[in-house]
Amino acid sequence: MLGNIRVLSCDVNGPRISTEADVNSLVGAAFSGRAGLVALPAARLGQNFFDLQTGFAGLLVQKFVNYQLRLAVLGDISAACARSRALRDFVYESNKGASCLFLNALEDLSQKLP
Repeated sequence: MLGNIRVLSCDVNGPRISTEADVNSLVGAAFSGRAGLVALPAARLGQNFFDLQTGFAGLLVQKFVNYQLRLAVLGDISAACARSRALRDFVYESNKGASCLFLNALEDLSQKLP
Protein backbone atom coordinates (compact mmCIF):
# COMPACT_ATOMS: atom_id res chain seq x y z
CA MET A 1 0.00 0.00 0.00
CA LEU A 2 1.07 3.50 -0.74
CA GLY A 3 -1.27 5.86 1.03
CA ASN A 4 -4.67 4.40 0.21
CA ILE A 5 -3.58 2.82 -3.09
CA ARG A 6 -2.77 -0.88 -3.30
CA VAL A 7 0.45 -1.26 -5.32
CA LEU A 8 1.57 -4.29 -7.28
CA SER A 9 5.35 -3.97 -7.06
CA CYS A 10 6.90 -6.08 -9.82
CA ASP A 11 10.24 -7.77 -9.31
CA VAL A 12 13.04 -6.56 -11.56
CA ASN A 13 13.88 -10.20 -12.39
CA GLY A 14 10.40 -11.05 -13.66
CA PRO A 15 9.49 -11.79 -17.26
CA ARG A 16 10.05 -9.17 -19.94
CA ILE A 17 7.04 -7.14 -21.04
CA SER A 18 7.22 -6.92 -24.82
CA THR A 19 3.92 -8.21 -26.24
CA GLU A 20 0.25 -7.46 -25.78
CA ALA A 21 -0.14 -10.86 -24.09
CA ASP A 22 2.52 -9.79 -21.56
CA VAL A 23 0.58 -6.59 -20.88
CA ASN A 24 -2.63 -8.57 -20.44
CA SER A 25 -0.89 -10.83 -17.92
CA LEU A 26 0.34 -7.79 -16.01
CA VAL A 27 -3.15 -6.26 -15.94
CA GLY A 28 -4.53 -9.62 -14.80
CA ALA A 29 -1.99 -9.78 -11.98
CA ALA A 30 -2.99 -6.27 -10.90
CA PHE A 31 -6.66 -7.22 -10.83
CA SER A 32 -5.91 -10.46 -8.97
CA GLY A 33 -4.10 -8.47 -6.31
CA ARG A 34 -6.78 -5.75 -6.32
CA ALA A 35 -4.04 -3.22 -7.09
CA GLY A 36 -4.76 0.27 -8.35
CA LEU A 37 -1.19 0.90 -9.41
CA VAL A 38 1.52 -1.26 -10.94
CA ALA A 39 5.14 -0.36 -10.16
CA LEU A 40 7.11 -1.84 -13.05
CA PRO A 41 10.91 -1.74 -13.31
CA ALA A 42 11.97 -0.21 -16.62
CA ALA A 43 14.43 -3.10 -16.99
CA ARG A 44 11.44 -5.41 -17.55
CA LEU A 45 10.29 -3.48 -20.62
CA GLY A 46 11.31 -4.73 -24.03
CA GLN A 47 13.22 -2.45 -26.35
CA ASN A 48 10.03 -1.99 -28.39
CA PHE A 49 8.61 0.10 -25.54
CA PHE A 50 11.39 2.66 -25.90
CA ASP A 51 11.05 2.85 -29.70
CA LEU A 52 7.80 4.78 -29.97
CA GLN A 53 7.46 3.96 -33.67
CA THR A 54 6.49 0.39 -32.72
CA GLY A 55 3.36 1.64 -30.93
CA PHE A 56 3.98 -0.68 -28.00
CA ALA A 57 4.34 2.09 -25.39
CA GLY A 58 1.01 3.53 -26.48
CA LEU A 59 -0.61 0.11 -26.37
CA LEU A 60 0.68 -0.57 -22.86
CA VAL A 61 -0.36 2.80 -21.46
CA GLN A 62 -3.75 2.70 -23.20
CA LYS A 63 -4.46 -0.76 -21.78
CA PHE A 64 -3.78 0.55 -18.27
CA VAL A 65 -5.98 3.60 -18.85
CA ASN A 66 -8.80 1.44 -20.25
CA TYR A 67 -8.74 -0.73 -17.12
CA GLN A 68 -8.44 2.30 -14.83
CA LEU A 69 -5.06 1.22 -13.51
CA ARG A 70 -2.08 3.46 -12.89
CA LEU A 71 1.39 2.57 -14.07
CA ALA A 72 4.70 3.68 -12.61
CA VAL A 73 7.77 2.81 -14.68
CA LEU A 74 10.70 2.75 -12.27
CA GLY A 75 14.36 3.15 -13.12
CA ASP A 76 16.81 5.29 -14.99
CA ILE A 77 15.75 5.62 -18.62
CA SER A 78 17.83 8.72 -19.31
CA ALA A 79 19.99 6.94 -21.92
CA ALA A 80 16.91 5.93 -23.92
CA CYS A 81 15.50 9.45 -23.60
CA ALA A 82 18.80 10.94 -24.79
CA ARG A 83 18.51 8.87 -27.99
CA SER A 84 14.91 9.83 -28.71
CA ARG A 85 13.31 13.24 -28.46
CA ALA A 86 9.91 11.60 -28.97
CA LEU A 87 10.46 9.33 -25.97
CA ARG A 88 11.71 12.24 -23.87
CA ASP A 89 8.55 14.20 -24.77
CA PHE A 90 6.37 11.15 -24.04
CA VAL A 91 7.91 10.78 -20.58
CA TYR A 92 7.58 14.51 -19.89
CA GLU A 93 3.90 14.61 -20.88
CA SER A 94 3.13 11.37 -19.02
CA ASN A 95 4.62 12.75 -15.82
CA LYS A 96 2.28 15.75 -16.01
CA GLY A 97 -0.66 13.40 -15.54
CA ALA A 98 -1.45 10.61 -13.09
CA SER A 99 -2.07 7.54 -15.28
CA CYS A 100 1.52 6.75 -16.22
CA LEU A 101 4.55 8.02 -14.35
CA PHE A 102 8.26 7.57 -15.01
CA LEU A 103 10.29 7.71 -11.82
CA ASN A 104 13.73 6.68 -10.67
CA ALA A 105 12.53 4.69 -7.66
CA LEU A 106 9.44 3.52 -5.82
CA GLU A 107 10.22 5.99 -3.03
CA ASP A 108 9.64 8.86 -5.50
CA LEU A 109 6.09 7.67 -6.08
CA SER A 110 4.67 8.95 -2.80
CA GLN A 111 5.50 12.52 -3.86
CA LYS A 112 3.55 12.13 -7.11
CA LEU A 113 0.37 10.56 -5.77
CA PRO A 114 -2.50 12.63 -4.37
